[in-house]
Parts: sequence; structure tokens; C-alpha cells
Amino acid sequence: MALPNIFVLTGAGVSAESGLSTFRDKDGLWTQYPLEEVASIQGYERNPGRVLAFYNLRRSKLFEAKPNAAHFALAQLEAAWAARGAIITLCTQNIDNLHEQGGSKRPIHMHGELSKSRCHDCGDVRIADGDLLLTLGCMACGRIGGLRPHVVWFGETPLFLDEIYDALSTADLFVSIGTSGAVYPAAGFVSMAREAGVSTMEINLEPSENADAFDSAHYGKASEAVPAWVAEMIALAH
Repeated sequence: MALPNIFVLTGAGVSAESGLSTFRDKDGLWTQYPLEEVASIQGYERNPGRVLAFYNLRRSKLFEAKPNAAHFALAQLEAAWAARGAIITLCTQNIDNLHEQGGSKRPIHMHGELSKSRCHDCGDVRIADGDLLLTLGCMACGRIGGLRPHVVWFGETPLFLDEIYDALSTADLFVSIGTSGAVYPAAGFVSMAREAGVSTMEINLEPSENADAFDSAHYGKASEAVPAWVAEMIALAH
């Protein structure tokens, strides 16, 4: 039996049980900080020190976090599909590296990666081993004070969109996991999939803002619902 090519989109809900704050719930990270000041290019240009301090704090929390059962299950599905020559495209809105820690080989980070820095001037991207400071210089161009987190801020274009759209167009199943359905363009992926005739499924703690757009849904904790779904898929593959 030929296995379906699957496009998986993950959001903050898949990492919440690993101790990383989600953004949009009542206790979410964005309720504690003014969004326009810490997640926009305008805020960075006004007060780069404040923005760097905010992301240094987030990075310290990331170093403490460990992947949960949902991350491990998705890596297991990826490996099972690869062994049969089928494709799993894992695209995440998250800027953590928990998918990689869980064993996923090449997740697409459409919103960037917190563990990396980017030069605001020359665009050089590399691993950030420690805190980003205004006194640091770019290893590529040498400019002091131009390093920023390699993350997509509000108003900026997400990364790898051409690759994402190509994968969506060739998928047989689109699965959204732990997303709010409120952040575009990712929130529009389900509509694109449906227009292409792709089956759609939501796995979430509760219905997302665009829940009506999905053909089917499983609700519950990611650490329980995702492994259960993966087990079903692997059983069907044998």
C-alpha cells in the first residue's frame, strides 16, 4: 500500500508541555510584554537592548526545555515514512529546537530559530552560543551592535514559503498540531490544502479559530493526542 505524503504544521501548543510559554492563551508570553516593542523591527530599532534582553530570556528558557512525547512521536512517524519512501514534511511556527531534539531530521522553521543570530546589516546567520549583546560584532562583516535573533517578527515575511507551498501542493494529508489558527500565512495553509484536494486534520488542545476548515479533528494534550494518531498511522502502514 502506498503511504500518503503528509504535511505537518506545528505551533506553540506542541511545545507547551515542554515548559515553553504559548503566546495567545490568557497566561501567554505576549500578555506579559508589549508585542510591538519586542517582536517588530520598529521596536528593535527603538530599543535594541530591550529586544535582545527579551530574547536572551527566551533562549535561557529554551535551553532548559526538553522534547515531549509529541515531538518524539512525529520523529517516529518521519522515520517510518522514510523507510517506505514516503514523505513527511514537518513545518513549524515554533522558534525552539525541540523537534530536532526529538529526532526530526529537517523541520522547516518558517518563523526562524531562536538558537541562531542574524546580522541586521549583512544577513549572516549562525548559531548563537550565548546571549546577544550590543557589544558583539558580526563574524561576517565585523559590524558591532547589529546582531539580532534569527526570528521572524510581526510584519516580516516568513521563511521558506516557496518550499512550503510546493510541499503543500503535493501532500495527500495536511495535519495542523497545536496551532491557534490566528497567525497568517500559516493559518491559511488549511484552505490551500483543501483547494488542492488534500485531506485536512486538526490535533489541538481545543478547537482553533479556523477549526471549521478541517475535515477531522482530535482534541486533547499534544503529548497524548499526537502519539495516539502516530500509532494509528504506523499501524495502517503495516
